[in-house]
Amino acid sequence: MPTIHVQMFEGRTLEQKREFAKALTEAAVKTIGSKPESVDIIFTDVKKTDWASGGVLWSDKA
Repeated sequence: MPTIHVQMFEGRTLEQKREFAKALTEAAVKTIGSKPESVDIIFTDVKKTDWASGGVLWSDKA
């Protein structure tokens, strides 16, 4: 029973999340033999002010 945590910047549509969830589920079924109903995906939307790379907030990048 894999649980996949996806953190990404906010702003994706519901349809994009649906399609991504389907693609991730299909990949888990194909690569590790999971049953589709046992794959859990948790989306966490993150504001650019709450994410930094290389010591710089994404909200500060041009």
